[in-house]
Amino acid sequence: MASNMGQDATSDQEEPELPVLDRPAEGVPSVVDTPEALEQAVQALAAGTGPVAVDAERAQGFRYSNKAYLFQLRREGAGTHIIDPVAFEDDSGVPQLHSLQEAIQDAEWIIHAATQDLPCLVQAGLVPRRLFDTELAGRLLGLPRVGLGAMIEQHFELRLLKEHSAADWSRRPLPEEWINYAALDVELLVELRNRLAEDLDQAGKLEWAHQEFAWLAEHCTDVVPPRKERWRRTNGMHHVRTPLGMAVVRELWTVRDQLAARLDKAPGRLVQDAAISELAVRAASTKPPHVPTRQELREVNGFKRRSARQYETNWVQALERVSQLGPRQLPPLRVAPDGPPPPRTWERRFPEAHARWNKVRPATQKMAEELGMAPENLVSPDTLRRITFEPPELTAEAVDARLAELGARPWQRERLVPVLLELFPQS
Repeated sequence: MASNMGQDATSDQEEPELPVLDRPAEGVPSVVDTPEALEQAVQALAAGTGPVAVDAERAQGFRYSNKAYLFQLRREGAGTHIIDPVAFEDDSGVPQLHSLQEAIQDAEWIIHAATQDLPCLVQAGLVPRRLFDTELAGRLLGLPRVGLGAMIEQHFELRLLKEHSAADWSRRPLPEEWINYAALDVELLVELRNRLAEDLDQAGKLEWAHQEFAWLAEHCTDVVPPRKERWRRTNGMHHVRTPLGMAVVRELWTVRDQLAARLDKAPGRLVQDAAISELAVRAASTKPPHVPTRQELREVNGFKRRSARQYETNWVQALERVSQLGPRQLPPLRVAPDGPPPPRTWERRFPEAHARWNKVRPATQKMAEELGMAPENLVSPDTLRRITFEPPELTAEAVDARLAELGARPWQRERLVPVLLELFPQS
């Protein structure tokens, strides 16, 4: 009896399971993959009213490219349209969706986590003039969870299934259950935007959000220079502590990247980072250190996979190139950072900057807490690091100008300038 009562008490305390949003109200739309279907979709979206909910599906983890394999759009009076951009690619692989851009370019685009989807939208010629980022709105409001599913739960008491979020969207034909999933991602996005706008207005943060969204729209077509020495971001690199090991990582990473680009496969599907790092560590584990042999390569689990074995000759050739390098041709263990060094290194080498950092960082963290948001939404870590390491002339105009140069929005600068002027010591 006591045991049953305990079970009943526990069940009484459990929150009831939310109903599942498992199907669009208007049914699962057909995929737009013909010129005739695209023209109908464009006409419907152009005739619709209000903002346009926009989402994109890529094939991360499956393909090398970051292009979109599906676009979902929804607008009041137009319904939901699922567009296959691959069906409209020209010989260079660029989707020809000019009519779609013209139909919706003057509308506000609602995107969840815009920084993730904007690159592939722009790549396809779809560029917003105005947007509303529902994830960023949630961050400005200080919501504990800002994933789309979590925000749908909070605002509509519905559970949004996310079981196909990591699917291979390059697959054709797409299963109907995947299309259903894709349509649901924009089903309530317009309504979510409206509720978040109300919350932002009540919190006195709507103008802040408008500034953030305007910045995203303005800069979404900026050309981002390629990251230097991307191979240094290989997982497991922190275990590689010799120049020879670094060279092994560099050569194997480079040949893998070239193969992946040619095959349009995610690099990890050829051989995973962990296998490259493990082999590089072996290069330094012997005395004297040596370049791993073919046999040692075969002993690493990641290189035993079928996807890796078929390119064994490529891996061995990369190792042979390492063996031909002289000591001065080996990569250094560390490279100079872009901009100031990490603040953790300032205490010994840059004591004045360290003293400023120990004042400025806690102050901005406290301010962010008072504003009800994460510190990085008040000021980006890179901006704070740069202006603290090398402050401008200590006048309001100079500090404001430097923050603006670093990308801080007006609402951020309004709050940061007085704090920085107060905490930076006068020379």
